[in-house]
Amino acid sequence: MRKTTRYPVNGTNSLWQLYSTVPFWKVIRNFIFIQLARYTPFFRLKNWMYRTFLRMEVGNYTSFALMSMPDILFPEKIKVGENTIIGYNTTILAHEYLIKEYRLGEVSIGNEVMIGANSTILPGVKIGDKAIVSAGTLVHQDVPEGAFVGGNPMKIIYTKEELALRWKDDPIYRVEK
Repeated sequence: MRKTTRYPVNGTNSLWQLYSTVPFWKVIRNFIFIQLARYTPFFRLKNWMYRTFLRMEVGNYTSFALMSMPDILFPEKIKVGENTIIGYNTTILAHEYLIKEYRLGEVSIGNEVMIGANSTILPGVKIGDKAIVSAGTLVHQDVPEGAFVGGNPMKIIYTKEELALRWKDDPIYRVEK
């Protein structure tokens, strides 16, 4: 199970009660800066905006591709390591609003991780260093360090060791001993 904290609600569904859980002006501010960053072609500016206005932890040389979408309600719960690529139109969620409860969870993405386009990362997930997430993947559980995962629901395609064997003769990806 993902590492989320559950908060029960009474009466109407939890999304209908959104502004009793998150301040309205925080949502407006986050929306504005996320939309600006989604279209910004400058990675340093985008990362600065995420760090400064959304309080996300973003490592050096991390690249959020065009249209990538961090959580609008709780972006401060997202941590991305160094030299990582977040693919086009990828969504990173730190919240889930359900009928009888809402859930919040930290999202931790390691160093030198590659997230393929159109992926969705759910709250409470940790993606290990040097992992690869195939395009269009629903990341609903932790991803081990160095693994190659993909699909909906996500499955491990290659472990770190299997990937090293596949790449042992590759001039770009081989691991030097």
